[in-house]
Amino acid sequence: MRKFLNKFLGQLCIAATLTGVASAADVDKKITDRIDAATAVVRELMATPDKGVPLWVAAKATCVLVVPGYKKGAFVVGGQYGQGLATCRNHHRWSAPVFIQITGASFGFQVGGQSTDLVLVGTNNKSAQDMLKEKVKLGGDVAASAGPVGRNSQASISALANAEFLTYSRSKGLFAGLDLTGDYINQNKTDTTAYYGKDIHYADILSGKVPTKATSRSFVAAVSKLFTEGKAAQ
Repeated sequence: MRKFLNKFLGQLCIAATLTGVASAADVDKKITDRIDAATAVVRELMATPDKGVPLWVAAKATCVLVVPGYKKGAFVVGGQYGQGLATCRNHHRWSAPVFIQITGASFGFQVGGQSTDLVLVGTNNKSAQDMLKEKVKLGGDVAASAGPVGRNSQASISALANAEFLTYSRSKGLFAGLDLTGDYINQNKTDTTAYYGKDIHYADILSGKVPTKATSRSFVAAVSKLFTEGKAAQ
């Protein structure tokens, strides 16, 4: 009986270990897929300059947040939720990414649902500082405006001068300015810790103290290229 019990407990331990390994692998894949999706959004943004972020906006970028597959939908009261990543510029380098969540609630008559990609461009030093907070409210804690679209767009620059974040959405391959007033940006500490293998403070990552991992270099490079092209066009 004791031999059988020991064998049974041993099998339970092995099963638990394998489940833990499988779960960790699932988390890693989920995060890697999100990074790849965000990288694709930035590259597509660069490939459609006449329908994307103006170069003068790219040239001002201090932080870039990308949320692939942001979900919005329901009837009468709509919920909004998305997970993505962000990188901030430190002199001539862009930081390793941190992981974020955007949550909010939209009120109105909405039927069905939709999924869209979001891009938020921080345009000054204050936006970079705001990224270090646990939670910020767009249009409340930080000034946010729907961004202008098109390579040479100069519309409403004066009205956008005080905006800390310019916000964009992409649906069916087309980018457009999006009003995210009332939505919250949260730090996703769970995914950040899972990705880097330990709890690292956001400030250390966004300030460039943490090396960019191989699996996120393409994302950082894509954002850096967008910024560089914007500066070159000035």
